[in-house]
Amino acid sequence: MSAILSIIHKIDTVLATLIKPVVVIISLAIAFMLSYGIFSRALDEPVFGLEELVLMGAMWLYMLGAVLASRDRSHLTADFVQVISSNARVIGFMRLLATSISLFMAIMFATWSNDLLLWGIKKGQTTPVFQLPWYLSQGSLFFASVLFIFYLIRDFFEDLISFREPENG
Repeated sequence: MSAILSIIHKIDTVLATLIKPVVVIISLAIAFMLSYGIFSRALDEPVFGLEELVLMGAMWLYMLGAVLASRDRSHLTADFVQVISSNARVIGFMRLLATSISLFMAIMFATWSNDLLLWGIKKGQTTPVFQLPWYLSQGSLFFASVLFIFYLIRDFFEDLISFREPENG
């Protein structure tokens, strides 16, 4: 299992190196577009299509942020088991169970988002002003769901190791 975790760690390093600058660039672009939109409206100069670009950027930003939260395991959790039990085996089992359920849900999300992406490509819908294909924003859901699965597999192996050897976990 440690060989698998080593490979996952190497892939994770590459992913983080790519995703973090993209998140910064998208954040700056959205901030600029929002500022520009507010300023142009204050001058009574309409900007058509700006909301299309902001929406696309916001979807990618949100999903990439969720991926980074999964990477760091900093997403919201309800770890009440640690409050009611100090038994390392119970805590380890519940953590493994929670990760297994999350992995199942991520696979379901990936299936749904893949169907949505394929449907969007098939329908060929575009935004009204810039004629951008909707699958550009829908792709963020599928991309993120694949990475959720990747990180949940990592978490599953780490939790399994921790459950098998609670004193070393």
